Amino acid sequence: MKETSLHAVLKDLYTHEGDHQEALVDGYIVDVVSHDLLIEIQTRNFSAIKKKITSLVNHHKIQLVHTIPREKWIVYLPSGESDSILRRKSPSHGRIEDIFRELIRFPELMILPNFSIEILITREEEIRIDDGKGSWRRKGISIIDRRLIEIEDRFHFATPEELLKLIPDSLPQAFTNQDLAKKLRISRNLATRMTYCFVKMGVLSIQGKQGRYLLYAR
Repeated sequence: MKETSLHAVLKDLYTHEGDHQEALVDGYIVDVVSHDLLIEIQTRNFSAIKKKITSLVNHHKIQLVHTIPREKWIVYLPSGESDSILRRKSPSHGRIEDIFRELIRFPELMILPNFSIEILITREEEIRIDDGKGSWRRKGISIIDRRLIEIEDRFHFATPEELLKLIPDSLPQAFTNQDLAKKLRISRNLATRMTYCFVKMGVLSIQGKQGRYLLYAR
């Protein structure tokens, strides 16, 4: 798949004088090499870069940059049957905790001193066209580009302890996924991903059960 406008803009944003883009490092193409730091920009799911990241982090300092769109606009380009451009706002709203939907692929990397992650909360456009070549879930409509409108916020995490601050202090010492989901107003599925990652990082432990639910503690 060709590089999206979003990826290209972010790559330029993280490139400074003396840096190199699309550089070959240990057999892998890296988005930006900034002195002794490798910067990899991943705007989609982490499964595509798991092998690259887990291989390079053994010998190099890596910063993984990931975007979470708080606001997304869907733009439909004209097809053969239409000459008008349609634009609508997506009902989905991303939030910082969504990082755990992807970090679940390799949560143990947060323990390593060579690894850090930077999360950009964005406003984006997703460009689509009804060309019959897209996913069956979208009835053949293809996503052909993603464009950055604005970066609203930026978060940098270098240790599991920094990430753990996303769990509210107001939770009891021992809590369930249901408690976490209710406090953060997120789905139980996402809360489960969070606690799974934190257990793998060694900053949460399982303390038994409350009824049929696992209890977690810092």
